[in-house]
Amino acid sequence: MELLAVAVLGVFALGYFLLGGADIGVGMLLPALGRDARQRRLVITAIAPFFLGNEVWLVATAGILVGSFPALEGELLTGLFPAVVLLLVGWIVRDVGLWSRGRVKGRAWCAGCDAAITGGSWVVALSWGWMFAGLLAGQIHEVVTGPGALLTAVAIAMLFAVHGLAFARLRLSGPPHQRASALFGRCGERPGLALTSAALVLLCLAVGFRLPLQENAADPGTLGLLLPAVLVLMPFLIAAQVLVWWTFRARVERPLYL
Repeated sequence: MELLAVAVLGVFALGYFLLGGADIGVGMLLPALGRDARQRRLVITAIAPFFLGNEVWLVATAGILVGSFPALEGELLTGLFPAVVLLLVGWIVRDVGLWSRGRVKGRAWCAGCDAAITGGSWVVALSWGWMFAGLLAGQIHEVVTGPGALLTAVAIAMLFAVHGLAFARLRLSGPPHQRASALFGRCGERPGLALTSAALVLLCLAVGFRLPLQENAADPGTLGLLLPAVLVLMPFLIAAQVLVWWTFRARVERPLYL
């Protein structure tokens, strides 16, 4: 039962970092991909149908962590509290920018929302990098500091950015697509996305293996109640995600949505 809980947690976590990591990366590079207001809106349109659904995976990951590994969740939340707070602030700022951009007409308003999207995305990516830097070192009781932690956090944030570029090449058209392709390099579009996805999977697995998951699992009675319910709901979540991605699989040709 403990191994099943670990596997379920891994599925939800990987779902978030692969799917949500793409729209975080696109947000980080919004000014580089879109040089004017219309192009930036085109870039935002590329992630608009997905970002809320992608965040569901993070909420589900947190729920599984709390329900199946309560002791470990408490240690992580306490030890990594500064990075968690920074992550939440970046998440809120980014989503406020996304939701607010199309509510008011005006160049200054759009520029402020674009800054919120870009800055919030960078804060989210760097926060994950900061947390992962400590977890990779086996440190769960406090955040790590120093040059090594900073370099690791920046490197992980850059992985999010490259993953976003790979996704942008598949979704965008026109000048933003050309810029994404120039920044990414000569690798094919689908192989490029597969490559960045594999890198994120390896990173997540490395972090997961450093966490004391099995020994901190909840009692069998709790897992026996929680896991069957999760396993029943999981196919519906996956099916909904597949439907959304299939519906919006075409390249973005004009600004829509936000």
